[in-house]
Amino acid sequence: MTPSCLWIVGLIGLLILANEPCVAGDNEKGMVATVHSLATMAGVEALQEGGNAIDAAVAAGLFLGVVDSHNSGMGGGCFMLIRLASGEIVALDGRETSPAKAHRDMYVRNGHAIPELSRTGPLAVAIPGQVAAFHEAIERYGKLPWKRHCLAAADVAEKGFAVTKNYESRLSSVRADLSKFAAARSIFMKEDGSTWQAGEQLSQPDLGQTLRALAREGPAWFYKGPFAQRTAEWMKENGGLITAADFSGYKVKHREPLQTKYRGYTILGFPPPSSGGVHVGQILNILESFDLKAMGQGSADFIHVVAEAMKLAFADRAFWLGDPDFAKVPRGLIDKAYATSLAQRIDLKKATNVRGHSTPPNASEDVFEKHTTHYSTADAEGNWVACTATINTTYGSKVVIPTTGVVLNNEMDDFSAEPGMPNAFGLVGGEANAVAPGKRPLSSMSPTILLRGGKPVLSVGAAGGPTIITQTLLTIIQIVDFGESVQTALAQPRFHQQWLPNELRIERSVPETVREELARRGHTLKVVDSLGACQAVGKLKDGPAFEGSHDPRVSDGAAGGL
Repeated sequence: MTPSCLWIVGLIGLLILANEPCVAGDNEKGMVATVHSLATMAGVEALQEGGNAIDAAVAAGLFLGVVDSHNSGMGGGCFMLIRLASGEIVALDGRETSPAKAHRDMYVRNGHAIPELSRTGPLAVAIPGQVAAFHEAIERYGKLPWKRHCLAAADVAEKGFAVTKNYESRLSSVRADLSKFAAARSIFMKEDGSTWQAGEQLSQPDLGQTLRALAREGPAWFYKGPFAQRTAEWMKENGGLITAADFSGYKVKHREPLQTKYRGYTILGFPPPSSGGVHVGQILNILESFDLKAMGQGSADFIHVVAEAMKLAFADRAFWLGDPDFAKVPRGLIDKAYATSLAQRIDLKKATNVRGHSTPPNASEDVFEKHTTHYSTADAEGNWVACTATINTTYGSKVVIPTTGVVLNNEMDDFSAEPGMPNAFGLVGGEANAVAPGKRPLSSMSPTILLRGGKPVLSVGAAGGPTIITQTLLTIIQIVDFGESVQTALAQPRFHQQWLPNELRIERSVPETVREELARRGHTLKVVDSLGACQAVGKLKDGPAFEGSHDPRVSDGAAGGL
């Protein structure tokens, strides 16, 4: 991107972004919603140049790897759900994979897993998939050249961007771990050992050169060339398992999209190794047995029933979910009759004790085929994208391969390092998600697209570990059951129940009287200021205009359109 283009994008930001949700108006050509205004502007400019929603998503995603690198980037992975103008649904699995030398007990010492080993440093890293997925999306479904998107992001990496308060906070929160790795220190810390402050300009020339190499040589540079070789050398010197062969063997996968129904809408979700698509669909199926609208938006009855449905689904998640290439994940989890049987277990007057998973029909025969950010895009041609990308926790493994500027993920922590032991998000997993060579760890990422009458009306997803599932779910409920706009749906108070730990996390904005009633019904409440970050694009009303919004809980976010 030339300096003049950056200036034009800056003007766009002042005129239509302004760090505020963008609602329906003259936005008839397309819409982009992300957690950072610069990434949103990058997506809008791709649309301006004749690109489609796929181009906008990749442009935004590459920018996020520069300006929001604590959440996502080339060192991580993604799930990209696409509804093409032709009506075809595409699910691109760019999830990271474990190295060939990985094994079930690689984090176990003296009989017990050591959590730090799967969260920080070389053993925490899985083979990144984002570059492969983005390239596949552009080559098969985009309109603009791959090179164009890489160079636009490279320009910002080299010229720098202003650090935000959110970026400053996330950076300082992991300062001690980042300081352990020389290449990470050289980027994210100053010579005196302090981290970058809000308003200061952060440039990343090594990352810029990596993006330029990708523009010249494509993903081969990353998976079969210098990046793979440098990573393998660093891993060998620092006790890691990843080799150059692990990189050259990585493949993006086309999965069969998951489809369920809810109150007349078709819900398009991502299949395993995403647990999000399965459990958003499962929970909605359970809730069809209840009249949520009659209960009242935000009432104790409403929150109680939805939380109980969440609890039942997360208990199933802990036992059944894993990489479908390695574990049998039952399709019966989204069976309507199974959902009805689960709904009958919900007591409207009190919280129930869910001891463990249930067993869906044909559990062994009918199976699926073998800190995070979400962004949504749409265009007037009818292309819609819901993409969730991640490097897992803040700045992933904290490892940066020297001379590349790429922050590597810590997705190995998403496996069950020791079945029954919680990961960094408190999630418990079983044997289906145990570590194995070449396996993809289970993910909560939930990119979702809703159809009404066969036409797309909503692209939504979220960030925030397991709350991704419940944020996405609650947004759908607010829109479908209560008729909210995209903007007001994202602003509604949130809550989350993931079975273990058995507590109901609930935002402080929920009235105290409601919280007291929930406690009386037996819920153990954990009151929090904020739950996650959700972005969405919609076309909920008749007419050509799109509606988009970023989560009001995230000050850096923006939605913009043409």
